[in-house]
Amino acid sequence: MRTLYQFPLSHFCEKARWLLDHKELDYVAHNLIPGVHRAFAQLKTGQNRLPILRDQEHWIADSTKIALYLDEVYPEHSLLRSDVQQRDLALEINAQASELGMHVRRWGLAHTLTESAESLDIMIGEKGYLRQFEKYSKPIMKAILSRGYQLNSDKVAESKQRMDILVDVLNQRLIENHGRYFVGERLGLADIAVCSMLAPLLEIAGTPWEKERGENLSDEFMQYKTFLTNLPLGQYVLRIYQTERNARVDWRGV
Repeated sequence: MRTLYQFPLSHFCEKARWLLDHKELDYVAHNLIPGVHRAFAQLKTGQNRLPILRDQEHWIADSTKIALYLDEVYPEHSLLRSDVQQRDLALEINAQASELGMHVRRWGLAHTLTESAESLDIMIGEKGYLRQFEKYSKPIMKAILSRGYQLNSDKVAESKQRMDILVDVLNQRLIENHGRYFVGERLGLADIAVCSMLAPLLEIAGTPWEKERGENLSDEFMQYKTFLTNLPLGQYVLRIYQTERNARVDWRGV
């Protein structure tokens, strides 16, 4: 059985889940604890980030490398086109989406950790010693995330500026391809990458970022969500999630 080692709230892990679901491959989503995951990741893959896919004796880290591995080993339901120009374009858009994802993560976490306890509740899980001692584990987890992702005001402001630029670039690229998909006429790596990276900002139903009724973040966050929703890019992400996101595994993991 394949195992995807993940953080449930990570949009890079959402991208990896979607890649596996698109390939119609069975797998188990196994949760690791932020900070504590580093030793495991370093031991298995020589780096300290998630997601990590274990497929029998193979260990693959990084969502893009997972995509390339899946297309090589499981070519059915391909993520990249055989046409060289389309393949290169998809990889270019995927790289832009990955950069966008880093800035979405910093800006989004700065808002959610300040204004909502839901993210920390998901991270520590429903049971186990972190839940048992949540009075202590939540502040520690918050400090680890704040330090690890540099959630200081200057860095958050820089990420917002870069986020705005990349959203505009991707919005124009989508329009150039007539708004249906980013590359060609069907779902591929570029689409999955962009949609996954923007999902936290749109709080899409059925995803880790869906908010319970009555729970809202800051006015700034809500204004940006409205701005994004009104763009062709935002409408596209919502449509693709509704029509193409056929999740086979619960994002909450085990």
